[in-house]
Amino acid sequence: MKTIQFSNPKYVGDPINAVRIFNEKEVDELIVLDIDATAKSREPDYGLIQNLASECRMPLCYGGGVSSVSQVEKIISLGVEKVAISTAAVSNVKLIAESAKAVGSQSVVVVMDVRKGKGAGKYEVWTHNGRLRTGRQVVDLVKKMAECGAGEIVINSIDRDGTMKGYDMELAKLVRNAIDIPITVLGGAGSLADIGNLIANLGVVGAAAGSLFVFKGPYRAVLINYPNRVEKDALIKESMS
Repeated sequence: MKTIQFSNPKYVGDPINAVRIFNEKEVDELIVLDIDATAKSREPDYGLIQNLASECRMPLCYGGGVSSVSQVEKIISLGVEKVAISTAAVSNVKLIAESAKAVGSQSVVVVMDVRKGKGAGKYEVWTHNGRLRTGRQVVDLVKKMAECGAGEIVINSIDRDGTMKGYDMELAKLVRNAIDIPITVLGGAGSLADIGNLIANLGVVGAAAGSLFVFKGPYRAVLINYPNRVEKDALIKESMS
């Protein structure tokens, strides 16, 4: 499913079939997020995760419903390279340190769902699909997660989610300047130019996209796509010029 600001979910297709298509497109990395798991208080679907991992020919990151170290270890044992933790990381930062100790920092990703607040540079972290306000500022939290051993931070702009109107560059720069671990920016990518602009402004950073790689045209017809090697090389060259 693909949403707009965590609402209006649109069916994209069977996840296993989607993985097969992304394999053929030679995608760099795939992030699968079960956005209902935590909101509905259920565990990760280990059967689905195992099927995804066995089919996936690229690095795979799974998130959704992860709230304990034992769950992290089990997901990694199924063949997943990275485990994304969101709500549980905000409520219990010790989980990040314990998970990093168990499986290594390189396999622990923290996802922050963020909304712009009032005032310059004010961005607040929300949980439970953007429905629960934490009152925590994103810069303070990402610094804490980095200190606790997170290997990567994924910053998702709820305001830009599914809009295809470009990344929130102010948010991306705030987080990039706050920490020195890898970050991936998510929310708003509507064209390859948006990705190029992100890289040009932030340098080495992950550029994630959902709608861009599953929809085509003004009517948002479902068509899984991904830039080929020539397009990606041209994009990187242009962003560095």
